[in-house]
Amino acid sequence: MEQKKYITIDGNEAVSYVAYRVNEVISIYPITPSSSMGEWADEWSAKGIKNMWGTVPTVVEMQSEGGAAGAMHGALQAGTLTTTFTASQGLLLMIPNMFKIAGELTPAVIHVSARTVAAHALSIFGDHSDVMAARATGFGMLASASVQEAMDFALVAQKATMESRVPFLHFFDGFRTSHEVSKIELMSDKVIRSMIDDQLLMEHRNRALSPDHPVLRGTAQNPDVFFQARETVNPHYMACPDLTQKAFDKFAELTGRQYSLFDYVGAKDAERVIVLMGSGCDTAHDTVNYLTEKGEKVGVVKVRMYRPFDVRRFVESLPASVKSVAVLDRTKEPGASGEPLYADCVNALHEGLANRWGQVKTMPRVIGGRYGLSSKEFTPAMIKGVFDHLKEGTLKNHFTIGINDDVTNTSLPYDHGFSTEPDTVRRALFYGLGSDGTVGANKNSIKIIGENTNNYAQGYFVYDSKKAGAVTISHLRFGPNPIQSPYLISKANFVACHQTFFIEKYDMLSNVVDGGTFLLNTPAKQEDVWDTLPVEVQEKIIAKKLKFYVIDAYKVAEETGMGLRINTIMQTCYFAISGVLPKEEAINAIKDAIKKTYGKKGESIVKKNTDAVDQSLANMHEVQVPGKVTSKKHMPKPVSDKAPDYV
Repeated sequence: MEQKKYITIDGNEAVSYVAYRVNEVISIYPITPSSSMGEWADEWSAKGIKNMWGTVPTVVEMQSEGGAAGAMHGALQAGTLTTTFTASQGLLLMIPNMFKIAGELTPAVIHVSARTVAAHALSIFGDHSDVMAARATGFGMLASASVQEAMDFALVAQKATMESRVPFLHFFDGFRTSHEVSKIELMSDKVIRSMIDDQLLMEHRNRALSPDHPVLRGTAQNPDVFFQARETVNPHYMACPDLTQKAFDKFAELTGRQYSLFDYVGAKDAERVIVLMGSGCDTAHDTVNYLTEKGEKVGVVKVRMYRPFDVRRFVESLPASVKSVAVLDRTKEPGASGEPLYADCVNALHEGLANRWGQVKTMPRVIGGRYGLSSKEFTPAMIKGVFDHLKEGTLKNHFTIGINDDVTNTSLPYDHGFSTEPDTVRRALFYGLGSDGTVGANKNSIKIIGENTNNYAQGYFVYDSKKAGAVTISHLRFGPNPIQSPYLISKANFVACHQTFFIEKYDMLSNVVDGGTFLLNTPAKQEDVWDTLPVEVQEKIIAKKLKFYVIDAYKVAEETGMGLRINTIMQTCYFAISGVLPKEEAINAIKDAIKKTYGKKGESIVKKNTDAVDQSLANMHEVQVPGKVTSKKHMPKPVSDKAPDYV
């Protein structure tokens, strides 16, 4: 194995990094949250960056996702390696071509940042409703659960499709994985090259449509032969799980990261098991580790390969001691006997028991549940709530977790205060205004921490779908161990309010731990600022014994020619207060990041930002917190007392 190299990027860039290097034609059409995968490929192609075979991939933007899939289908028939990126309604428009690509046994990978399909309303956020709508196409389906896995599985899917001739849909959760910035191990070109078999590439080339060796393809068939011909794909699908595991094993030899089609984590004698796929796997893994250390007999099965569904390997992944199983789906299929993964698992257990596969000898109680639709939060507290329910005598099937369903009473209760995060993980929340630069600065902060310390780092950014002018909340974590927390921070060590008026709109201090730090951007002077705070804010600062810092960031921005951009100033304050890096080292790292980020915009922009860094520390002050509340004003109630009960 090679010397490890780490990089701090988001899930979309991680996937595009691999897909670009193992393809020759990339047909794209932008749709949130997959757009940046195509944008990266387009940028690299424009710069002349070459793929594994020394050619520059052709990136072509079509007029719709249907066009992108059609272009992909055509390029594949010409013997080229081709891919595309999509989500949601975009994926649905590709389905007709996907049936053709799979029916013709054509190796290809489509990368999907899985997103909600519009039903009663449009949502740009993530769940599995789009990929589940495509499960009948004949594509293999590989689900990655983190930024690292997204990069790894992009390559494994490419190897598996070329060996099996079953095309693959590689998916990962939209926004939660696609836009999460994380420190991961970079895959080297040597590893990528070692995973691609040149003989299989030549076989794909030789299947290209050509007048030199004509073949008949794309015919219309009648009942006399269609059924028989349709069944001829069976050997490829039967072999696909073994070939995919073989690809995982080869990848493990090269990188040391071992994956299985179904990975079990937990107690060897677990009686309660959760089954799920996507980013929820990391949350479940983290929670199971926490609970098993306390003696709980629990476990989780992470589904990596959803199609073809390997019944035998699924059953063999379960411990012999299992008594009850909860299968969690991140989608809703109204009118079905159960959600897709749940139905597959119930069927697999019946088949497995009939064939005497695996260690399980008697049918466990199996229930299905829904979670996380439209990126609804999915936390360790909810995982524990499901495990607690599995102990009960009567189980609720087709439940929901994470909402309060007071209409049809499907929801399970859970302890909202439960947390598994260790004190070794530092957690920070930043409240900013859409387009004020806060998110960009925090992305740089993650890179600085990831690349200048031994810490692992994770950043996630909550946008309102109205984008510019709405609140953005940045969630930053860093610590000595890999971070398996794909959910929002509820217990922060540090909270920064970048816009003064937020202090009366958002209860941001409810999420800060006792003894934490609060940084406020305010025009008020150090000696006057305490009296400007609402009663509720003063009470929390006193009760939680918070350290309180202030800066007039807009004044510093104006004096250094930054206009309304306060991102660099607030970022500097964070590093100065948090002590993540020694102060001088942090300042130098911020200035290096400024040069990389703004260098192409001209020296004057760089100078304004570096001047702002220097001025920030001189203008930041710690406020001595009085021991009593002095304010007369209260935070306005979110809902008037006069509003009807419905509101």
